[in-house]
Amino acid sequence: MKLNSIKPAAGSTKNRKRVGRGGGSGLGKTAGRGHKGQKSRAGGYHKVGFEGGQMPLQRRLPKRGFLAVTIIKATEVRLGDLARIEGDTVDLASLKKAGVISPDVARAKVILAGTVEKAFKIQGVGLTKGAKAAIEAAGGSVAA
Repeated sequence: MKLNSIKPAAGSTKNRKRVGRGGGSGLGKTAGRGHKGQKSRAGGYHKVGFEGGQMPLQRRLPKRGFLAVTIIKATEVRLGDLARIEGDTVDLASLKKAGVISPDVARAKVILAGTVEKAFKIQGVGLTKGAKAAIEAAGGSVAA
């Protein structure tokens, strides 16, 4: 293969529109800009949301609520996902290491979804009532 013989696949490229090149092109005279007005002129445009001087919609609506910067990132862990953890101790570090939760999560809670076959020792992770019962039924324990 030679670099000067490389071409894009057939049909993958289209010719660009050449505006203002005569009436026969379909884009002659006004070049697709219509007649008169701000949008027909060079450099004549306005910012996004501008409504001709009328108070724009985004300024007419009231501001409401905010998202706190200091929010604690929490997530749920399915009971069936505990099978991916190596060892028998489940804590935030082991969940992150196994890739069950993302590294920036600060708090996790195990929910009753799926089954557990192995006895796990849960530490520093929240549990629902159903998940706690399922873990204890499988021979596991929950530390306070």
